[in-house]
Amino acid sequence: MHGYDEPVYLISVVAKALNIHPQTLRQYEREGLITPSRTNGKIRLYSQRDIDRINLILRLTRELGVNLAGVDIILQLKDQIDSFEEEIDDLRLKLAKLSKQGVVPAENSLVSKKSVYEIILFGK
Repeated sequence: MHGYDEPVYLISVVAKALNIHPQTLRQYEREGLITPSRTNGKIRLYSQRDIDRINLILRLTRELGVNLAGVDIILQLKDQIDSFEEEIDDLRLKLAKLSKQGVVPAENSLVSKKSVYEIILFGK
């Protein structure tokens, strides 16, 4: 069994499995939507993570009618959200460890700061 991130699938296998033309996969790569691994001979190899990302792209374009520029923005936002969720999980774990100790040191405490907005009105 291969790992989720292990690049093992050739472009022809992925195209056939997803019922798309290999040129579509090349276009997604040119657009920066996917980045398959490459062998020393420059052969594209896709991981299961790549295939799942391609499936998401296909759902966005086919079912929701999103163009590739929109897909790019959605994928960037999704990646950013995933990163934030990982950071939140790490912070929760750290907080739980500190809470078990009974005291949270000042340098590790979480402080919420409210934003201040200034409104400037110009007269006629």
